[in-house]
Amino acid sequence: MASSWTREQNKKFEEALAVYDQNTPDRWQKVARAVGDGKSVEEVKRQYEALERDLLRIESGQIPLPKYRGSNRSDDTSSWGI
Repeated sequence: MASSWTREQNKKFEEALAVYDQNTPDRWQKVARAVGDGKSVEEVKRQYEALERDLLRIESGQIPLPKYRGSNRSDDTSSWGI
């Protein structure tokens, strides 16, 4: 069952990914704790997998790069913190 993510939870998720890289021991537990709101390790892993799929689709040109309000840069992917 997929859980919904609020804008604030996504922001916490993005920030946690920037802090806890792939070499961090217990990365997913730390990311889940940083997101809070009862998000489980499995939920943050699924969210990461969805992020990877979205990035691949954007990079391959399957879907257009999102345009963010207040950004004049067409290559702005900084909202994911990667």
